[in-house]
This record gives sequence, C-alpha cells and structure tokens, in this order.
Amino acid sequence: MRVLECTGAVPGAYCGKMLLDTGAEVVKLEPAGGDPLRSWSASGELGPDEHAPLFQFLAAGKRSVVCDAPAAHELIRGADLVIVDGTGGRDLAEARSCLAADDQTVLISITPFGTEGPYVEQGIQANEFILQALCGSIGGRGWPGEEPLQAGGRAGEWVAGAYAAFAAAAGLRRLRQTGFGDVFDVSIYEAMVVTMGGLSAVSASVLGDDAQMPGRSLEMPSIVPTADGLVGFCTITAQQFSDFLVLIERPDLLDDAELASFAGRVRRRAEFVDMVHAWAATRTTAEIVESASAMRIPVAPIGTPQTIAEIDQFQERGVFVKNALGHLQPRVPYRTSAFESRAPGKAPELGGDTGGVRWPARERVRRSGPAADARPLRGVRVADFTAFWAGPSATQLLAAFGADVVKIEGVRRPDGMRFSGGRAPSVEKWWEWGPVFLASNSDKRGITLELSDPRARDLALRVIGYSDVVIENFSPRVMANFRLEWPDIAEANPRTCMVRMPAFGLDGPWRDRVGFAQTMEQASGMAWMTGHADGPPIIPRGVCDPIAGLHAAFAAVIALETRDATGRGVHVESTMVEAALNVAAEALLEQAARGVTLRRDGNRGPDACPQGVYLTAEPDEWVAIAVTDDAQWPALAAVIGRPDLADDPDLGTRAARRTRAASIDEAIKSWAARLKVSGAVELLRAAGVPAARVMPPDALLSDEQLHARGFWEHIRHPVAGEFLSTGLPFRSRTVAAGWMRSAAPLFGQHNHQVLTEIGLGQSEIEGLEAGGVIASRPAGL
Repeated sequence: MRVLECTGAVPGAYCGKMLLDTGAEVVKLEPAGGDPLRSWSASGELGPDEHAPLFQFLAAGKRSVVCDAPAAHELIRGADLVIVDGTGGRDLAEARSCLAADDQTVLISITPFGTEGPYVEQGIQANEFILQALCGSIGGRGWPGEEPLQAGGRAGEWVAGAYAAFAAAAGLRRLRQTGFGDVFDVSIYEAMVVTMGGLSAVSASVLGDDAQMPGRSLEMPSIVPTADGLVGFCTITAQQFSDFLVLIERPDLLDDAELASFAGRVRRRAEFVDMVHAWAATRTTAEIVESASAMRIPVAPIGTPQTIAEIDQFQERGVFVKNALGHLQPRVPYRTSAFESRAPGKAPELGGDTGGVRWPARERVRRSGPAADARPLRGVRVADFTAFWAGPSATQLLAAFGADVVKIEGVRRPDGMRFSGGRAPSVEKWWEWGPVFLASNSDKRGITLELSDPRARDLALRVIGYSDVVIENFSPRVMANFRLEWPDIAEANPRTCMVRMPAFGLDGPWRDRVGFAQTMEQASGMAWMTGHADGPPIIPRGVCDPIAGLHAAFAAVIALETRDATGRGVHVESTMVEAALNVAAEALLEQAARGVTLRRDGNRGPDACPQGVYLTAEPDEWVAIAVTDDAQWPALAAVIGRPDLADDPDLGTRAARRTRAASIDEAIKSWAARLKVSGAVELLRAAGVPAARVMPPDALLSDEQLHARGFWEHIRHPVAGEFLSTGLPFRSRTVAAGWMRSAAPLFGQHNHQVLTEIGLGQSEIEGLEAGGVIASRPAGL
C-alpha cells in the first residue's frame, strides 16, 4: 500500500508509523522547511548536529519528498492513502481538490476539532492541554479543593493517531475489495472525549441524578513509596481490595464497609494513606511486587525513563530494541505472522527521495452494488471473548465498522463491567445498567456459554467455525484452561484469525499476572509523567484500555488482509503494555538519545509557556490557558492587564518565560480570580490565546461542538432506556448517520438466534438452558 503522509504533528505521524510497521510504503511530503517534528525535543532546543528523538522514532523507515504543487498532486493521485493534518503548509482542502475527480483513494484528515462545527467556525486554538481541559480529563483528576491536573505525555494525540490508523486500515480494506475510496474526518478532541473523559458523562446520561459523579479524585490505593522506590497498585474488584488489606497486614479491616467503598476511603483518606505508606516503607519494591502478584492483586513497579528498559518482563520479551542511531526504543507492539517486525530504520533526510518516488495511477476494478456503499467490515464475523473495557473497545470498533460481533459471556462470570457503576442489586436486572458496559458493547449480539462445561466449549468452537476473527483479553491461563488457544482455534477453522490481548504477554515472568489499564500506566512510564513536580506520580486513569483496544482492532484488520491474501488464518499477540509503551515512548527516547530525564511538572508542558489552570471568581471553576507560540504572549499580557510583561525583553521566548513561570502564573492567577470562567475564556479567545473552561465531565453532554458533529449517539436500551453514549471520533463519507445501530446486548439476549444459526434445534437449546450451559440471567443473582 502507498501512503502519503502530509503531516507535522504526532497523530498523523503515528498513524503513518502504524501503517509502515505492517509493510506499507510511507512517503512524507514535506514543506521546504521540513516537518516541524524534525526540530522538536521535549527536553529543550536541539544542537546543530542532533537528531530529534521523537522524529527518529516516528519517521524511521519512511521516505521524504519536497516538491512543487504539480509533482505533489501526482503523488496524491497515485497514493492509496493520504494523511493530512493541516500543518506544515499542507491542508485538507488541497488534498480534497486533488482527489475530487478520483474517489479511489482513502483520505485521513486529523485536526483538533475535525473540519466543521462551531469550534472550527470560531477559530478556537488548542493544543493537547486545552483539549484535555475541554474533554473532562483535567477536571476529574486531583482532590477537591486542590488544583486539577493534566495527564502528562500528550496521550490524547497518540490515541487520535491510533484511531486514524484503524480507520485507514479499514478504509484500505474496503478500497481493495470495492475499488472505492473514503474520507475520514478525525477529531482529536472527540478521540480524547471517548478515552479520557466521556465515560463519566455517559454515566450521567444513563443514571441521571443517581449517577456517581464524585468530582475530582485519585485512586486509593495507587502509587506508594517503598523502601527503595515506588510501586503501583490497582484494586478494581471488591475481592482485590479485600486481598490488599490482607497484603498490608490489616485483616481487622475486612469487615469495615466504609473503607471497602471508594467514597469511604476518600472520607478517611489520611488514615488510609498513612497505614499503606507505613507498611510499604519497610519493604522493597521487588518484595511487594512478588507478594501482591502471588495474591493476584494488580501491581507493578513504576516505570521511569531511567529504569523502564531494565524491567525483567520487558528484557526477557525483547520489548526494547536499538534504532539506527543505536538508541533504545519500543519495538512494534505485536507478535504475528501477519507482518514482519523489522528493525527500526533510519529517519529520512529532508527531501532525500525527491524525484525518486514514482506512483503511477492504480488500475482498480470498481465493484458496484451494496458493498460499494457499505461499512468497511461488512460481512466479517467476530467471536468476542473480551471483557471490561480494553477488549470490548476493540470489538466495538469492528462492530461499528460493519462486522457481525457475537459477544460471549460466562454464565457464572459475565463481563465484570456489567456490575460496575450502575444500579444497586435491589434493582430488577441491575446487571444491565453498567455505564461502561453500555458504552463499549453497542452493535453486538450477546450469548452466554459456561465454558467450564465441555458442551459449552463445543458450542464455542462451532461459533468460531463461522467466524473470521476471534478476540480475547483474559490472562493467558484462562483460554488454556478452556482449551481454546490458537491450535484449537486453527483446527476448528483454518481461515479464522485470532487476536489475543494479554496484559503483559503470552510469555515472560509477568505472563500470569493480572493487569488493568492502571497497571499499564504505572509500568509504562505514563504515571511518571503525571502529577506535581514535588509530588508522587499519578495515573492518567484508564487511557491504556482504549489504547490497547485500538491497536488490537487495527491488528485484526491487518490479520484479515493477510488471511485474504494467503487463505489461512493468522495468530496475533497484541499485548496491552507494549501498546502503552509505544504511546509513552517520548520520555524513554529523550533519555536514550539526550540523557535527559523528563518528569511530571504539574500542568506545565514543553510546548507552551505559560500553561496552567487558574481558579476564577466562581467556586471550583478553572480556566485553562496555553501560550503555544511567542506571538500569543503579548496578547495574553494585554488581556490580563500586564503590558509590562510583554515589554520585558527577557520574556520574549518560551524558553525564557519558563525560567520565570512561577511569577507569570501569579500574575494570571490574580487576573483570573476577578472573573467568571466564561468571561475569562471569551476575553482570551478574542485575543487569540488558546483557552478553555476546565469542563466537568457531565457538561460534555451539552457541548455544542460534539452535538454539531453528531458525536453523541442516541441509544435506546430495553432496560436502561434512552441515553447518550460516546460515538467514534471521526466522520466518514460513506457512513452518514451515526456509527452505533443497536444498544449493548442484554445478558444472553441472542442465545436462541445465534445457536440456531450454528445448527441447534429448539429442544437442544432448551436442554442447554436447563443444564445451566446457557442462561439469560447471571448465575447466583
């Protein structure tokens, strides 16, 4: 596949890298001055002979062309896929005009808000920090009464790039099958709403006044100082928290109902934190990890730029490899025969391939009929053995793009997200109210199989026999216990592809450890980059689940393409933590290439100064501000009534302002404290300064940009009723009216339908119900 990358920021570059990693030919079409990432370093200005660490990672193996408009248009017309982000002198309008008469190319546009809507019309400027404020991420992180905090490391931009890569892969598959291209209009803001703030808004829509909206909070337990470092915990289930109390030698608290609830721990925060810290302070990180792992409590050492490559799991699996400059970087986060994992190449010299890329127009056969206007994965069948958020987010993407996804849940162990954050057990069918479950399983059919029963395994294999893809995200031992590993799948259906999503991998010393998104954030270095400079690391909160899901869904599409080419199914190991390591790579890259240890710094960031959140005259209402270029600085100084700051020659550059960031912050705080948040935002935007209200998550439900773009999906559920759910963060020319076509399935809702399709009669199905092999109600409830 020919990919033309006309971008100058992380999302488009990561989209191109993901495609390059699968074997695509990727050519960067650069302006004369080069991609802005060529001169970017998060740790400061580059020397004349230095390579930009992030650019080396994202551009390795790509080619570079600098040319005039006619030659650029020839490349655009010869490409299978064009990626545009509006930076570097290239814009969507130019690409559209070149492709208007063609319609045999897939076009990916990645911009902060998409290409239309009120925020676009108003010319609102935003970097990652402003988008985090808008999407509800910052507003939910921290303690009430204290400053809310960003998630460090620009995770939202990487997430948008992964969404773009999935859309690109699916669009290319449709192009190959039908001869018709597509246009995907990707919104970074919407990608961040889905993954970093929107689920709380869904909860508010589903549950109304009963929604659990605690405001700002931090997890307890989470990251704790040890005798020799830091360790991170995660207690998702009640059993895990009970086991944690036993771990810290406080079994006397097992019957303490208040402490067992998160709200109760918040009320007794000082007491709880003190006892955990006192226990951990006398033990090493390794000792704690060993003990917690033995009790199946999710746990990890805190990855730092200096230590992450030394973690035993990563060393044994060869997760970090040397690039062409001899510096460590994460390898491709898949193990599969679907595509070869190549050693990282060298980033191209600017214009080094000018005149050397010849892409004659493709000879495509257009296949008319329903498929030409269908969703890209129409006709694909998926057996979905996933649970919680990471796996279901992957299969929901496949379902939204047209696949027939059959979700398979245990009778005794349903998807745990059914029971999270919904109604009390006293409510009829309370397991149908989990907001995250409802938001992550739309468009699927649902059946139940008690896989501990041999009859259920046989039925599962029959479903697999009709499936193109099998996806699961259990710890490796679970599918082994069910005898549903790759050899079993391949024997049942040689043409099916299997995507496995283990937390840490199918081998290595951490193979059988329990891992959730929080664990990935702790181990990958994401948490290291989040928090106050003088405080402990803080997890970004959940983003690793959709990151893992996006990479797995992308890998599933690539696996299908390989299957179609070879006639045989393939096995893909798409490891959660390795996807996270790629997204969190920048800190390691800076350490390896420049010897600089990046770290958390509150709400400040390397691409803007000043940058922060400032309390306004209204209670707990904060305005987020980010001065992203030097031209905005005098405008900010004028707005806050401090022209003397603009006149100070020592503050003319971002680097200079960073040395006096504390005093600048004080000046902004004094100004913001006299205004309502809406007034502050209005004044700043009118002056061309990027700014936003720090949005509480439930306010997203009335956001004008999201509604104008049709982002919120109107769902009608037979138990939960009508509510708004997060959609997908892009619009497609071929999918005009929403991505979600049906609500998440009731427990066992499609048992009869699916089992009939695989050949069972009514009496057989009734016998399975009587024997507890299938059910329409979770066992024991």
